[in-house]
Amino acid sequence: MTAAPDPAALLDLAVTTAREAADLVARGRASAGDRVDVKSSPVDLVTAVDRACEELVVSRLLGARPDDGLLGEEGGERGGTSGVRWVVDPIDGTTNFVYGLPAYAVSIAAEVDGQVVAGVVLNAATGELWSATAGGGAHLTVLGADPVRLTGSCPASLGQSLVATGFGYRAEQRRAQAAVVAELLPVVRDIRRYGSAALDLCTVAAGRVDAYYELHLNRWDFAAGALVAAEAGTVVTGLPGRPFAEPMAIAAAPSVADELVALLDRLHTR
Repeated sequence: MTAAPDPAALLDLAVTTAREAADLVARGRASAGDRVDVKSSPVDLVTAVDRACEELVVSRLLGARPDDGLLGEEGGERGGTSGVRWVVDPIDGTTNFVYGLPAYAVSIAAEVDGQVVAGVVLNAATGELWSATAGGGAHLTVLGADPVRLTGSCPASLGQSLVATGFGYRAEQRRAQAAVVAELLPVVRDIRRYGSAALDLCTVAAGRVDAYYELHLNRWDFAAGALVAAEAGTVVTGLPGRPFAEPMAIAAAPSVADELVALLDRLHTR
């Protein structure tokens, strides 16, 4: 029998690839607004750099492991025979990238038989690299420093929790999501909106926010970031009785997770 792929080896390939891709993204920032198209709505942006970055990532990953499958935001899905599938978002936070806001990331996850076992999220604007392997913990690496183990936060109450969220691209989605935020804001410390689901999940892992929730994410949005958050010890879950991201993705400090999930369930089902 063929030995199962080593998550650490998959992570090494993902990290090397993400660093090269982030360099491409950084070089493309000056011309980010030159070739911008839209996808699901007039505010759902995609750039030539998104496409070029994904092409580079696919080339590197499948060049090293040609029998693997791959799911990419811009290039669709291709099958494989190895049991490994890569899940790629070349630039998570494209709107931030276009506007020059320093929160846009290359996100690469490796699945083995459908389970994410390694993931990396690299903020191309800052160089911060978030990584995790299943059972191996989550780490943040800043250029020039040793990796730091991530352990999330432990707020005393939901009222003292800083909560991140994101919004969909369609107007009707945004109305409903804004109504939930309006009810949530008075009962938490404050709300943050970064514009990148992958980075939102990583900020929970690092304790920079205490919780994050968002509706209707795609797998490439969260595959790597959700592993980072889970390996940091945060609660990664969905609404009661529902899997993560079907339809809501929730990551929260254990001390407030149950209360937040119950509140979001009440607000979401009104």
